[in-house]
Amino acid sequence: MILVLTSKKINRQVDRLKKNYKIQHGKIIYSDLNVPAEPFFSKKYMISGKPDYVIRDKDNYIPVELKTGGYKIPQKNHIFQLAAYCHLIEESYNVFVPYGILVLNNQDDYKLPFNPKMRFELENTIKKMRYLLRSDIVTRNHEDPHRCINCSMRKYCDIKIK
Repeated sequence: MILVLTSKKINRQVDRLKKNYKIQHGKIIYSDLNVPAEPFFSKKYMISGKPDYVIRDKDNYIPVELKTGGYKIPQKNHIFQLAAYCHLIEESYNVFVPYGILVLNNQDDYKLPFNPKMRFELENTIKKMRYLLRSDIVTRNHEDPHRCINCSMRKYCDIKIK
């Protein structure tokens, strides 16, 4: 009887923690949160990436990405990052991924569909990025000094915001 009560108490604690940290329903089959994990790789697009975790719920595999930084709504780069993770999961596990989940600041979670429109936009974005990497054309796509200050390429940039 004590084991049953202890088990129920532990399950309630786990459920409360999952709710507090916005962990989705299902079994976590991959995580890059507590220990660095191997990245997924796409032969089709020659990209790689590591979602924060992947949930298997019934027959669905769902990538989940956690974002901090005071964002109130998903940013365009967050959406494409999650779409890339959806593709990587599909190719790696040979499954259909219907959507990904973006969690902002451990508060709001957004279910972002990986539909034909998003697949097309992802492919076009990857093609555009590859084109820009091959060209000598460099433009800044924002006016945000905070982004410039934290950019990994800042020391090489000729168009940074002062």
